[in-house]
Amino acid sequence: MERAAGEQVQRSVLPVPRPPGSAGVRSHAAAVVGSDDEILAAALPFLAAGLEAGDTTVLACPDELAELIRAGLGVPADTLENLPRIGLLDTRAPDALTVTHRLLERARSTGSGRVRLVGQVQFGEQPRSWREGARYEAARNVLLARESLAGLCLYDSRILPEEVVDGARATHPELVVGGVRRSSAEFADPRDFLRRLPVHREPVEASAPVLDLPAATVLADLRHRLGAALTAHVADADLADDLHLAVSEVAANAFRHGVPPVSARMWVGPDQLICEIGDRGSAFADPLAGFQPAHGPDLGRGGMGLWLARKLFDHVDLLPGPDGLVVRLATRVP
Repeated sequence: MERAAGEQVQRSVLPVPRPPGSAGVRSHAAAVVGSDDEILAAALPFLAAGLEAGDTTVLACPDELAELIRAGLGVPADTLENLPRIGLLDTRAPDALTVTHRLLERARSTGSGRVRLVGQVQFGEQPRSWREGARYEAARNVLLARESLAGLCLYDSRILPEEVVDGARATHPELVVGGVRRSSAEFADPRDFLRRLPVHREPVEASAPVLDLPAATVLADLRHRLGAALTAHVADADLADDLHLAVSEVAANAFRHGVPPVSARMWVGPDQLICEIGDRGSAFADPLAGFQPAHGPDLGRGGMGLWLARKLFDHVDLLPGPDGLVVRLATRVP
């Protein structure tokens, strides 16, 4: 996003009109913008209303944009905190949700109990990361539906691919167009949307897998074979340990909740690792599984397998088919 030198200092504080009506205690809206002025026109009334109401009002965007918005509102940094991790900046969905829940807890204990959030969408440069961002946007409609959270997501058409901008209409119940909030006619049921997301096959999958176990019957043996393959093909020992923890948890789920034998295949390329764990069961695959621990914040109750997998891998897909359920895990490797 290019700006003239000194623009943020010279820009005068814009008047902030009150929005027509309320954005709602619980809302998730997208604003497609194409200029700094359009960003401010969408964000400032929303944020000003939150500050006036005593809501916990925050940003989730790059620092440069945070400075622009604070200048437009005429408030210092400590009045409008910036938490870019909520917007998936250098983090994964489970951790972004954890930061969001901590923010909601703070609002309940020190403020009005409500949170207002403006974030800028930045899903990376690869189609696989665009897909993951869209998955997160769809999932939060369900996962945060009962929370007192009003969110406005800025989709900047100057820096985002058309595919990502188009996805905003399907993953947000509301759109802000010309300062007017309206329902999105293209909004899709989140679970249906997630099930329809295409799986991006990677070039490495055209080669022979480095591990191919069609019928493992003993969990300990499968864990050992997975660990040996990761140690042999992932140079970073700490990363190999993290990935082994994740795939071991998924394998344990297959034995515990699925129907053995359990299959495992792994491909490793110059910058990508794919692992698929399958079983012969017909368990229903909820596409929202693993974004949060299955039993809530009490980790002592278990239910952390898919949650750990989503924390430690870039992409996790649950693929039901005629032969059972396959959990596909993919991540970048150095």
